Amino acid sequence: MAQIESGSSGGRRVNIELNLVPFIDLMSVLITFLLISAVWTQVQMIQMGSSFYGKKTEESPPVPTPHLDVPLRVDVKATGFVVLIGKQVMPLPKIAGGVYDEVGLTAQLRRIKQLYPDKVDAALAVADDIAYEIVIKTMDQILMTGFSSITFATGGPP
Repeated sequence: MAQIESGSSGGRRVNIELNLVPFIDLMSVLITFLLISAVWTQVQMIQMGSSFYGKKTEESPPVPTPHLDVPLRVDVKATGFVVLIGKQVMPLPKIAGGVYDEVGLTAQLRRIKQLYPDKVDAALAVADDIAYEIVIKTMDQILMTGFSSITFATGGPP
């Protein structure tokens, strides 16, 4: 430890010990913070610098594909399927024997895929009391019809 000795003429020696451990801890935290913030500042400067000072190219902004923002949702309820595309609602009740109409769901999803060929996302809302097997079969039907990005929600369809 560091110590300070003073040679006073009063005959008493003053010995002061400084505890440098808290100071070293504080400095290590400050240096770590400085290094972390400096790295992020540098990355931000590189990204901004390339956009301001880089080559300018005459590119037109990409044209958004029509109907990609139309939401597609498949609700799995105790009474059957409900397919929602935009504001259009297509209920598919259970068929004879209380079985979910998977063939009808596939037909509806294929028809939607023909209307919106570039659409790849779909949402699946499932009630809590639906069997896991039905959920997996429904996801398979959605994937087989060309909707590769599925958002999944539980807690019951709204």
